[in-house]
Amino acid sequence: MADLTTTLIHHPYTPPEGFAAPQPGVFKASTVIFPSVAAMRNFEWKDKTAYTYGLHGTPTTYILEERLCTLEGGLQCVLVPSGLAAIANVALSLLRAGDEVLIPDNAYGPNKALAEGELKAWGITHQFYDPMNPLDLAAKISPKTRLVWLEAAGSVTLEFPDLCEQVRICKAQGVLTALDNTWGAGLAFAPFDLVPGVSPALSVDISVHALTKYPSGGGDVLMGSLITRDASLHMKLKLTHMRLGLGVGANDAEAVLRSLPSIKLRYQAHDRVTRELAHWCQTREEFVQVLHPALVDSPGHSHWLEVCHNGVGGAAGLFSVIFHPRYNQAQVDSFCDALKLFRLGYSWGGPMSLIVPYDLASMRSSWPAHLKQGILVRFSVGLEDSADLQEDLSQALHFI
Repeated sequence: MADLTTTLIHHPYTPPEGFAAPQPGVFKASTVIFPSVAAMRNFEWKDKTAYTYGLHGTPTTYILEERLCTLEGGLQCVLVPSGLAAIANVALSLLRAGDEVLIPDNAYGPNKALAEGELKAWGITHQFYDPMNPLDLAAKISPKTRLVWLEAAGSVTLEFPDLCEQVRICKAQGVLTALDNTWGAGLAFAPFDLVPGVSPALSVDISVHALTKYPSGGGDVLMGSLITRDASLHMKLKLTHMRLGLGVGANDAEAVLRSLPSIKLRYQAHDRVTRELAHWCQTREEFVQVLHPALVDSPGHSHWLEVCHNGVGGAAGLFSVIFHPRYNQAQVDSFCDALKLFRLGYSWGGPMSLIVPYDLASMRSSWPAHLKQGILVRFSVGLEDSADLQEDLSQALHFI
């Protein structure tokens, strides 16, 4: 008779099939057991027909990948440990020494830092282009350009670019496009069908998504995704992903799966309250500019109307304000410190409202002409009551 420990490890019981529940099962594995040597030699993980090693996928991660494809309108998905890892995965898959990448000047800061750090050290050059001037993008595309990053809306300042024209320019030049679609989340607009009803579809090549934000929704998960509609492009991304050894934990995948059914409801709630607060801030003399794509006078509002389903699409839960130049940094910091419901913290998309003051001059090649002078503060609106958040802003303004 086998030892108890041996019996526990090799226990013969297998639960019956046919169990169904609202949430998928959570499969944790590094080792995957094969039924035979032939299976070990022949099983293929690249097309999701089988499992070979936990890093290459489990039922839990396969399910999440497929649901994310549905969310964004893609056909293939790769999961990575963070949104920044997704950006890096794209760069390492597509760029080689001598190549160039173009990045909007209002892009997510770590994307720019990656280009200025590791990519530059590896002989990959970069240029920053004006996201609000398609002609500037067109002029900077050269024979060395292999990739153009797009971002809608722009990081921190929330300008909405002429995304359709940017994609058209890149397609005419045969240059791949990668969109940071974290703000849109697959809900504000369709990255692979920017103008519904047009054939062939006006589409980005890759949609990168920080699942840390709205898909997670709890402020407690780090994860990213790369979604495509082109099988060969997907395989480039996937093989780089494999060679880098990138993977996500089963519990994190479970957390995103659990949150996905409510993402539309949460996104709409964030959006509604954010618009209310942005409009209220427009009435305050402390602010010289309020930045939110749904506001008529916010930079790129007409482009937001075009892409986001003629204005009935979403606008996420972010807005920024620029304080009147009479307020110095210490006064703005006092305002931020005085807030009770808005907490100081990076990221967004969770239940708690957040605030971050930014030194915008250090983040841009030059001060954008469409922005007023002053100190910028970005708000991430959570799921608190609108009146409570407005009261919090009002009381904090007494401290400047």
